[in-house]
Amino acid sequence: MIRQLLASLIILAAALAAWAFFVPGASETLANYGITLPFAASEQAATGPGQRPGGGRPGGARQNNVVTTGVVLATINSTLSAVGEGTATRSVTVASPVGGTLADVDVRPGQAVAAGDIIALLDSDAEQIALDRARLAVDDAQATLARTQGLANSNVVAPTALAAARLAAANADLELRNASVALSRRTITSPIAGTIGLIQVTPGNYVPAQTTVTTVDDTSAILVDFWVPERYAASIAPGMQVTVTAIALPGRTFAGEVNAVDNRLDPASRTLQVQAEIPNDDRALRAGMSFTVALRFPGEQFPAVNPLAILWSAQGSYVWKYMDGKATRVMAEIVQRNSDGVLVRADLNPGDAIITEGILQLSEGSEVTLLSGPDGASATREAEATQP
Repeated sequence: MIRQLLASLIILAAALAAWAFFVPGASETLANYGITLPFAASEQAATGPGQRPGGGRPGGARQNNVVTTGVVLATINSTLSAVGEGTATRSVTVASPVGGTLADVDVRPGQAVAAGDIIALLDSDAEQIALDRARLAVDDAQATLARTQGLANSNVVAPTALAAARLAAANADLELRNASVALSRRTITSPIAGTIGLIQVTPGNYVPAQTTVTTVDDTSAILVDFWVPERYAASIAPGMQVTVTAIALPGRTFAGEVNAVDNRLDPASRTLQVQAEIPNDDRALRAGMSFTVALRFPGEQFPAVNPLAILWSAQGSYVWKYMDGKATRVMAEIVQRNSDGVLVRADLNPGDAIITEGILQLSEGSEVTLLSGPDGASATREAEATQP
């Protein structure tokens, strides 16, 4: 019980001493009640008559020492990086138009071919015989038509006989053309210029109609399909320059341009499909490769401030701006945080001095002492010079 009483008295004495030492006018108040503290006389002698503790400022106000950093401009939304997949400019699956035994394959994988080059041959003996027979029939029909026309000129045969001869000659010509088409379908050719893919059939086997023989890819340029977020939809248009890098070709960068933009966004992912065309003169790129695509935009510029300068109030976030030895509050809406600092939407110019240390005791218009950092004077002169 006695220990508790002693502890309480000690705490009260300490509180009384702290009040008398730190609270302005405490010594005078105690003196009015006839209580003189030991340190009162020495304090008065040190501060002088009419002065108070606290650095010589009226009312004992503390001196506000601050450190500032300059405002810089940072750009965001200036680049876009996406992952895309490459496809050939044109790609054709070559299939056998008719069924038959595969006689020969005239190309090999990776070979460059021109449009119309022969890829493979089917057995065509029967079709060749049919073509020869059709040619004989045409010759016979033409000879019959010539004789009939001579007799018709001499009025030996009726006009109906001449018409029948002409019809027979026309039918013979159609059969010849039909046989020629049937024979040509036994030759499988490349419809486009490009590079041959893997051969899917083997000579000697029977190949049903529409069987895939190989693929031909025109890789003179590569089309890269990629997807961009919705916020870039209004900024992307055909003709924009892009750069791509391929995972399979580290260290190399390829340039191209946007070739096409889809007319609608994907409602599930809220992304827009974009296609870029990349020239591939050296054929280093292949269809099916994955690419990292980069696009550049004008972007948006915002003032960037030190994260330590951000404070909060009921009205929102704000910073203290140092100007002419005083602190001025500037409301600053946070836009983004990145490596350059905190990007804000505020009435700030590059070079403005923002207080980063000593900000907790500040109030609007309070006088401060700059210990280190820019004072914002150059930024103020620059802003005044740009005003009309």
